[in-house]
Amino acid sequence: MHSGRDAMNFGATILDAEGLRLSKDETAFFREADPFGFILFGRNISDAEQVYALCSDFREAVGRDAVITIDQEGGRVQRLRAPNWTDWGAPLDFIRKAGDNAERAMYLRYRHIAHELKTLSIDSNCAPMVDVIVKETHDFLRNRCYGASPTDVAALGRAAADGMLDGGVLPVLKHIPGHGRADLDSHYDLPRVSTELDELRETDFAPFRDLNDLPMAMTAHVVYDAVDDAPATLSRDMMDLVRGDIGFDGLIMTDDIGMKALSGTIPQIANGALEAGCDVILHCNASLADRIACANAAGRMTDAAQTRAEATLKARHAPDNVDIVDLNAELEALLA
Repeated sequence: MHSGRDAMNFGATILDAEGLRLSKDETAFFREADPFGFILFGRNISDAEQVYALCSDFREAVGRDAVITIDQEGGRVQRLRAPNWTDWGAPLDFIRKAGDNAERAMYLRYRHIAHELKTLSIDSNCAPMVDVIVKETHDFLRNRCYGASPTDVAALGRAAADGMLDGGVLPVLKHIPGHGRADLDSHYDLPRVSTELDELRETDFAPFRDLNDLPMAMTAHVVYDAVDDAPATLSRDMMDLVRGDIGFDGLIMTDDIGMKALSGTIPQIANGALEAGCDVILHCNASLADRIACANAAGRMTDAAQTRAEATLKARHAPDNVDIVDLNAELEALLA
């Protein structure tokens, strides 16, 4: 399963579980594949004690303090929900309600999210999402965005990221280099963007350039005609642009390679993404056989990816010492 790569390096995958606890087969698989990290979905969540136990299962299986991430944006995309956890409105609605206080409100929102995640032993969140709204932006994405101004989106993304980092949670910047112009839902179709490269640099790419110091980013399954015929996740030219023009040197994870925007077998897609320059493959909502096939294809991280992974792990730290009740009271006052 190590695909001939250095056995000391992490597996080049982020994977999930089928249920509320790991099965014996999943535990054995994770022990051998040694994925860099794990991701949680709604089917993996019932109550706080169970989530904490599942996180312990993951880390015991690989024998180390692996990253565990989740999608906790708010709105339609949040895995932790009431009554056990806070239900958040869609980011765009929240930002509009906060008005001139939006940056501080976003910081407080994501500092609170980080607090809830860390209590469960979850130490990463797939946010901020700094895709810029344009007229073509598909409804599946629109109210998850932070606005139509690249400068404002970057500032709000920075506030969200700072809130998570201060709370001991690693942010995942997405969807690099920008998903906002996609007029199709990449869960089901492959979007194509025909905008000229100079305009993309000034708009879509700009927030990612401003936040290029964050530890992790997630790719967009979108074709940018000005750069390549292949979707960004599978495009060496686009990954070179992300590393060069955008200047992002953190760990690049794919969006879920099981999404229908990408064609081919799971091993083919995993290999293609790694050859393009992605560091780690995210594969979700699949059978155990498909997860094994993905891990076999991905093998172990390259030395460059391992270096980025280790830098990501060093970015984790204990939460700052704050009174969450006081911060929540401040947030309520801002929104009032």
